[in-house]
Amino acid sequence: MAKNTIKLKNYSKVFEEYIAAGVITPGFLLEYTSEGKVQAHSSAGQNMIPMFALEDELQGNGITDAYEVDNQVQVWVPGRGDEVYALLKDGEDVAKGDFLESDGNGYLQKHVAESSSYTNQIVAQALEAVDLSGSSGVDPATQRIEVRIV
Repeated sequence: MAKNTIKLKNYSKVFEEYIAAGVITPGFLLEYTSEGKVQAHSSAGQNMIPMFALEDELQGNGITDAYEVDNQVQVWVPGRGDEVYALLKDGEDVAKGDFLESDGNGYLQKHVAESSSYTNQIVAQALEAVDLSGSSGVDPATQRIEVRIV
């Protein structure tokens, strides 16, 4: 069942406002830039602080309404155990319990441990199975996934 908010379970209550360095869709995994702005997390599988763009409910916008460049972005810094309605990378096939990492474009992708290196940073664990292996990525609403921050 589709949700209409990014915050599914919120124990940490850490919220911030930043300026958008690029177009940002609610549910994106974000990163803080050297200019003091936020943008889609840009390093696949690499270090991050879990920060997610929320819907701009103060302006009457929902989870499908993107923030434009230089607009104020409502940002949530969820803690361990918080549940997020995030965005999953097109083409992924995720089962309940799979671990997820950044795909480098604001979306999450399935974490695959490499035998020689464990540098990829896990962001969350899937709380539902989502199969996008046959999707075309034209409808971000179908790319949503419920996750728990680890």
